[in-house]
Amino acid sequence: MPVPIHDRRRRALGPAALALCLLLVLPTKALAGDEGWLEVIADSGRLIASLPMPEGEGWCLEWNHSVAGFAVLDCYRHREGLMVLERSHLPDFAAGLDHIPGRGRQVSDGEGGYWIEAIDEPVPGNRYRLRVGSSEVNHRLLHEGRRLGLSDQAAGERVTIHLRTSASIP
Repeated sequence: MPVPIHDRRRRALGPAALALCLLLVLPTKALAGDEGWLEVIADSGRLIASLPMPEGEGWCLEWNHSVAGFAVLDCYRHREGLMVLERSHLPDFAAGLDHIPGRGRQVSDGEGGYWIEAIDEPVPGNRYRLRVGSSEVNHRLLHEGRRLGLSDQAAGERVTIHLRTSASIP
């Protein structure tokens, strides 16, 4: 007995439709729950860094102050699918470095500098743009005791630092 045309189409499209559904669902599934990736992408589209960043994991962006030369830190955490600025370390009250009242709590670091704790600001869109500084500024990511030099790979370039989670997939 011949198979009706509409049944043959359904069978023929079945595996293709299933494959398409898997392609659409798997990237979201791969980032669901506590999964996430911290990516640094140049404006050209070149991937500079990609680090696994599960829920609760943290990282810092460190750089040398352009006038005083000491290291400054902005520290973030993957919290419930969001990139959250938690705290900053400022070793001095140099140009442009000060605590804004009402934005976190300033505490001494015991070495003449200070931490601004409990900033707890979600970063809009889980991403921000940065013009990577020269080797003197030396922008770098700190994660799990490792330093990844951004200035080595992209000095003078505009990049986007993006926490990619299931909540941030466009």
